[in-house]
Amino acid sequence: MGQEISLSHFDEGDFARFHQKLEQETLLLNKVITQKKCSVREPVAGFEIEAWLVDKNMRPSPINKHYLETLNDPFASAELAKFNIEFNCVPEPLSGQVFSNLHSQLQSTWSKASQHAESLDHKVVMIGILPTLTQDDLHLGNMSDLHRYRALNEQILHSRDAPIHIDIKGSEHLKIDHHDVMLEAATTSLQTHIQLPLQIAHFFYNASIIASAPMVALCANSPFLFGKELWHESRIPLFEQAVASGGFGGAAHGPLRRVSFGSDYARHSIIECFQENLLHFPILLPVDLDSKAEAFGNLRLHNGTIWRWNRPLIGFDEDGTPHIRVEHRTPAAGPSVIDSIANAAFYYGVANNICNEIVAKGLQLPFAQAKDNFYQAARYGLDANIIWFDGAKHRLRHLLASELLPRAASGLSSLGICASDIDAYLDIIRQRITNKQNGCQWQRHYFYLNNHDFTAMTRSYLKNQNSGNPVSEWTLA
Repeated sequence: MGQEISLSHFDEGDFARFHQKLEQETLLLNKVITQKKCSVREPVAGFEIEAWLVDKNMRPSPINKHYLETLNDPFASAELAKFNIEFNCVPEPLSGQVFSNLHSQLQSTWSKASQHAESLDHKVVMIGILPTLTQDDLHLGNMSDLHRYRALNEQILHSRDAPIHIDIKGSEHLKIDHHDVMLEAATTSLQTHIQLPLQIAHFFYNASIIASAPMVALCANSPFLFGKELWHESRIPLFEQAVASGGFGGAAHGPLRRVSFGSDYARHSIIECFQENLLHFPILLPVDLDSKAEAFGNLRLHNGTIWRWNRPLIGFDEDGTPHIRVEHRTPAAGPSVIDSIANAAFYYGVANNICNEIVAKGLQLPFAQAKDNFYQAARYGLDANIIWFDGAKHRLRHLLASELLPRAASGLSSLGICASDIDAYLDIIRQRITNKQNGCQWQRHYFYLNNHDFTAMTRSYLKNQNSGNPVSEWTLA
């Protein structure tokens, strides 16, 4: 939710006025979708990637304001914590040499970002959870100086009647309390976007839900938090518990949570997600945007405070036509530039293939099973067992190699991606599966082979990251 706001404190009248506009905009969006007035442009791809600023001791360094001011890059922005930053890209049509183009963009951005950090005697790191992070780093003094973050903290804590409680059982058990939303800052990700023609938007959204289990396992890069080894992708339970705020009244601690896998597929239209936002989630940021209903400003701001792992978004084409995007939020940041682009390529390919199958045959997997698959994959990574379309249980690593990689290749081919890009980036994924070495596995192996030294591990991780090699080729020395 990158939109800045002008206030951080609100009264009851602000909430009432915002809700009235939100209701109007949701009704208008329903009309626009029903009348098929959304963009039918062919798919467009993009991404956001979050990163850490660290000092020479590999510790988080709260300098993002100075870093960003002196970097002066319109595609770089602040994140929740002063030691986090985010980089965006110029969206590209999802065809031809799109991944080579996105790779060039990200490499250029990352090289510039790294060089600038070096000039400040710092480093930038792409990693899901920084291994050297401590709970003491996550305090309001390290919150970025933006109204939206102060307001979110105030409103989320107001919606709760107790401290934020973290209870994650993995290889070890972490159980702590925290008194603000800064725990969210421990989780950094690669967020892929795809703009979709209206007629396939909800099918692709459903396909993304199904693809989330293989994606979260394949991209796992967050095994450690506060010195404990937890899930392969510990970002998932951490983020869900760090913003543990739910629906209205008695549902505040119920099944509809602001950070979640979602409550169901979109059965008939993508509007169902926005209607659920209106009906089931209290407003957190009731800002007077002073915009026309056709801009969907209130709807977009409210949607930005609900973090499904797959999130539909509303945007606009250059001519002002509204469009639908799906933001896929499951991959951790890193481990490297080339891994990030390969992760995006696999996601677009496998989700497109599943989308085509849903259009032809309907949904092949119950939502409850897709959800269970996701949490199994987040907890156990490539070692997870999941239930697939045939109703049988599969070791995820084997399913990736035997079925999902071919599906991804087919899905990319049907999008018109050139063969050289398909081969180059899916080979990165194939090698990762064959070597059974994603970011999580590399961190775990290094940690146990090198005296449980998180500082040395982070330093070695960064050296490997900047080598340009994919994680499947990283050494443990």
